[in-house]
Amino acid sequence: MIKKVLIANRGEIAVRIVRACAEMGIKSVAIYTDADRHALHVKKADEAYNIGPESVAGYLNAHRIANLAVATGCDALHPGYGFLSENPELAEICARRNIRFIGPSADVIRHMGDKIAARQAMIAAGIPVIPGSEGNLSGIDEALARAGEFGYPVMLKATSGGGGRGIRRCENAEELRKNYDRVISEATKAFGSAEIFLEKCIVNPRHIEMQVLGDHHGNVIHLFERDCSIQRRHQKLIEIAPSPQLTDQQRAFLGDLAVRAAQAVGYQNAGTVEFLLDAGGNFYFMEMNTRLQVEHTVTEQITGIDIVREQIRIAAGLRLRYRQDEVQRRGYAMEFRINAEDPKNDFLPSFGRITRYFAPGGPGVRTDGAIYTGYEIPPYYDSLCVKLTVWALTWDEVLDRANRALQDIGVYGIKTTIPYHLEIIRSPEFQNATFDTSFVENHPELINYSVRRPPRELAAVIAAAIYAHMATANAHS
Repeated sequence: MIKKVLIANRGEIAVRIVRACAEMGIKSVAIYTDADRHALHVKKADEAYNIGPESVAGYLNAHRIANLAVATGCDALHPGYGFLSENPELAEICARRNIRFIGPSADVIRHMGDKIAARQAMIAAGIPVIPGSEGNLSGIDEALARAGEFGYPVMLKATSGGGGRGIRRCENAEELRKNYDRVISEATKAFGSAEIFLEKCIVNPRHIEMQVLGDHHGNVIHLFERDCSIQRRHQKLIEIAPSPQLTDQQRAFLGDLAVRAAQAVGYQNAGTVEFLLDAGGNFYFMEMNTRLQVEHTVTEQITGIDIVREQIRIAAGLRLRYRQDEVQRRGYAMEFRINAEDPKNDFLPSFGRITRYFAPGGPGVRTDGAIYTGYEIPPYYDSLCVKLTVWALTWDEVLDRANRALQDIGVYGIKTTIPYHLEIIRSPEFQNATFDTSFVENHPELINYSVRRPPRELAAVIAAAIYAHMATANAHS
């Protein structure tokens, strides 16, 4: 079994991996830059090492990280999500240095990271894909010709893209011409590749993804689906498992597609196969994420399966502990990304000091975070500071629990998306589970919430003020 893991990441996902290691009796090693010297993952890990003053570049130096893993006696490395998590070079370096990479092989990462290669692999496996260009576009003339075949709107996408970047929707030929060079520029800056392709735009789809696990012995299973349709500019805000919009027949069909997709590329470890569901009930393969997802928590809540633990077991060469018929789902789970952003100011980042923080509790409530009272959120990284996950037996109950938990959580000193999440879950369209990926843009009125303190929050504020006053009075007496 693996004895010591270097966590090549930061923030809440690094804390999550530290906890999984602790439960398995595995030593954890954290890395941090100067900007993260007071971060929670540094405090929680068994060991922590500074990797330099560069705020972002330090987490992107694959050779330096691998060298540190060897120097500290680690026999495995977990990349988390973001940064180098889908970088095949890191997986190759780990293989050369005899470090177990807790993820798929470098070949699979490279193959599925190339959107054209992934499309071709899915077509060969009989998985339905969105109509699009057969390969990378040679120029604007080919893009215009292809768009004429499919009909507008179309999507220009970076071939090596991910995370919602390098994507532009084009409603007509004029917009296609205007966005063509922009997408190339975005792709080059974000992914180091100028290659782009074209797809037919599926208008107002549902975004449904399937969690899969595959071991080194040919076994592949799925852990049901997640509905990620509530998103802004291709960035997910709320994730739900299972989708309240699917029938059991659709769920079984999609699960079979996801397993076939993973088997077609020899997938090992945890991964996510993402699909779009159109108004006619047709599913289309979109992409495969070859890493742990931010929203893995909702899948864990409905299945009871610790996905990070399974990742580590698979990397150690162990067989999956579950057959497909043994994976059961129960109830509904919902994850809210509590971001340090101001929804009323076009979601402008709101970095700064957390003056007070308290997490919600009670049945079916889980928080995954990396903040604490007094923590200074650095301006160099993603704005996610806490993930709030709630679970309940029924859809109505999970809505009630989400409403209560979002009022219970307290993050002060910065602007957050908490009030916006409350407006979303109280909207009739969300409560009736009739939403799609156009929900946010179709409901701009939800941004116009008034900041109001629920009674529980107000009581906490008053109590804190009284306590502070008494402490000051005692100090002067």
